[in-house]
Amino acid sequence: MSKLHRSAPERGHEDPSGIGRFVNKGQIPRLGGPGTSAPEAWFLGMKAENADEFERLIVEAIRDQAFWRRNFHPDDPTVISEATKRRPDYVHAIDTLKDSYRSLLALLKKSVPFFSMRYQGHMNWDTAMPAVLGYFAAMLYNPNNVAFEGSTATTLLEILVGDDLCRMLGYAIPDKAAHERGAVRPWGHITSGGTVANIEALWSARNLKLYPVAVQAALREEASLAAAKDFRISAHGRAKVPLLTLDAWSLMNLEVDEILAIPSRLTAEHGVAPGILTEVMSRYSPQSLGMHEFFRRFCGALGGPPVVLVPATKHYSFPKGAAILGIGAANIIDVPLDEDARMSIPALRKILKACLAERRPVYSVVAVIGSTEESAVDPLADILELRQEMRAAGLDFTVHADAAWGGYHVCVLRDDEGGAEPFDREAKQESEVGLGRHAVRHYTALSSADSITVDPHKSGYIPYPAGALCYRNGAMRDLVTFKAPYIVHDDAEPAVGIYGLEGSKPGAAVAAVYLAHKVIRPTKRGYGKIHRKSLFNCKRVYARLLCMAKPEDHFVVVPVPRLPAETAGSSAEEQIQFIRDRIDRKRDEELLADAQAMALLPELGPDVNILCYAFNFKHADGRLNASLDKANRLNKAIYEVLSIKPGEDVASHDLIVSTTDFEQAHYGKAFLDSYKRRLGVGGSEGNTVTVLRSTVLNPWLTEDEEDSFLDMLEAEFREAISRAMLRDSVGQVFEEIDANKDGRLEWAEIDARLRALGHREEEIAKFFRTSDITSDGYLSKSEFLEHFSQFLVHSSLGR
Repeated sequence: MSKLHRSAPERGHEDPSGIGRFVNKGQIPRLGGPGTSAPEAWFLGMKAENADEFERLIVEAIRDQAFWRRNFHPDDPTVISEATKRRPDYVHAIDTLKDSYRSLLALLKKSVPFFSMRYQGHMNWDTAMPAVLGYFAAMLYNPNNVAFEGSTATTLLEILVGDDLCRMLGYAIPDKAAHERGAVRPWGHITSGGTVANIEALWSARNLKLYPVAVQAALREEASLAAAKDFRISAHGRAKVPLLTLDAWSLMNLEVDEILAIPSRLTAEHGVAPGILTEVMSRYSPQSLGMHEFFRRFCGALGGPPVVLVPATKHYSFPKGAAILGIGAANIIDVPLDEDARMSIPALRKILKACLAERRPVYSVVAVIGSTEESAVDPLADILELRQEMRAAGLDFTVHADAAWGGYHVCVLRDDEGGAEPFDREAKQESEVGLGRHAVRHYTALSSADSITVDPHKSGYIPYPAGALCYRNGAMRDLVTFKAPYIVHDDAEPAVGIYGLEGSKPGAAVAAVYLAHKVIRPTKRGYGKIHRKSLFNCKRVYARLLCMAKPEDHFVVVPVPRLPAETAGSSAEEQIQFIRDRIDRKRDEELLADAQAMALLPELGPDVNILCYAFNFKHADGRLNASLDKANRLNKAIYEVLSIKPGEDVASHDLIVSTTDFEQAHYGKAFLDSYKRRLGVGGSEGNTVTVLRSTVLNPWLTEDEEDSFLDMLEAEFREAISRAMLRDSVGQVFEEIDANKDGRLEWAEIDARLRALGHREEEIAKFFRTSDITSDGYLSKSEFLEHFSQFLVHSSLGR
């Protein structure tokens, strides 16, 4: 791994990123070493506790920018003179700027309070102070990382950051000597987000699958490749055979590294010049011919169009990418989930065997490492083992890990670099917990995935836009290269922007990741510490939700993640009682001192730190509601209470969560039936379950005698449930009154219904007038819900 140096390297292997040839000695930026270990210094703070230091550093960036401008050819003329600054139009322009700027500042206060412990809605929390400072400082230079000439500093940083992300995810960076001996070198780069990274992963997987087919066609038809007609390759691990003798099915099931070695082997073994090969292959690639023509000419004997296999928890970028790339969204095949919302290995095996029997190629199998709804980690190690099984039968494919959300959680497992940091705190137990056994096993397998998406702007606490794609074998990047002559002038320039989907992209995003990684290393001491703390808090929220409802309460709450006892087939009630007695409502120090409770804590709740759950209500006689439709209505009503609507004052919300739906068509029957049964609606018709979602990225949720976040959370949920149940009851009254089912109430409908209930004509008329906010002569459902409960309180029947 790279080390933190203060001087230029003396040996080539100490500059593994190879950027030393582009900068003067002594000026090589570095990523590595111990970093720092004080999370309190990494964020502005929920109450802006670090505002003074943050302000000083922001001002320093502005002053440094001014110094740079004044000293770049200092003899150049000044454009804005002091006399200019006294002109009326100049003064007016500055005044307008100030007024408009302050208006913008006021408007921005309507933004979502991501920094607050009360915000649990989406995959966002406070941004790390080093990341914001890095972004701000670089933004003043406005670098464009599309090419080196527009980003002479931040392109170098992107190379460093790409390597650092590769190391974080488990891809080892070989030194120069090992690379020259044939060691595979990984490569990574920054994208605008996980969507682009996933599309690039599909793009490279598609091109990889089709490359041997294109090479075979070129060898048959091109005189310039005559010397290579006997080129031989290993198919399915067997002895090498002439590539020209393989059929399309065999060509589309070669191993990844065998395919990626073809260009260099053609040069080394048959003397084919790289420039000639590139020029020839451009006439045979699907990128030139288009998918329809490519398959018409070269792939007629296949049993069907190639597919991509994804879990039902897939991100929308996969069908979108398939549509863009000509793969076809219909060829993105959902693999059903198991009861824990993870890809089902038996279901995957069944689909792969069907593809093998039909001779239908598989571009890629995608494992989600931290799904964005359920926070589930797919069984990556098992997927990789299954690939080995399928390879032996003649079916091969890439394995892509979509770790956009969960990628940085691997830092919990990454050893620190460079020895002890000199200011480590005194050894003591902190409110932290690691990953569960399932997650550890499959995070450990990341190093064997062919490509990995990770989003620094999610669990890396870095400002948007900052996603990333890393390849296990960096040669995969060459499969998606379009070299525009006006962008890249010389191979001697360091190039990053040519290896991806995007053109212009902000170098400031790269600087944000660089400075964050410089201060907060992606190891146990750095990001690992943040995630151990936030995982601890997520597990505590899970325990509180699990134990929140008492026998006398008129509701139950059921988290989506099953208990370890449930997965093991033992008593759930016993384990719930243990959690109630030994984990929930315990102060942090009490919990940390309980070895048995701390051993269970990592196994509770989601694999990483998004928690889904749903409420159900009890009837007056204590029976649990058995209707899925009514349970969904309750959870939607709770969400309405705990979400921000257009025009509302953000500060009026004491807790903010989000919602999602689990649909059997995507998730599969096993998962949905299991959760419906646990929610108490197993016998009810319906294939969609509405749940609530809390994202716990905050490492500082307090839990002591004076300040209990969990008690606040419970109080807000209880209030929301009461309001939601009242709102749902009023909603049912609306539906009963709405005789013609047009979603709005006419005067005649309201008058007839309320008169039948004994209300006076004048109070009905007053209710209608005050509720008709839009003055359109009708009451919408929202208008009715807003005013009806108050009408009942103040009406003659309510007094």
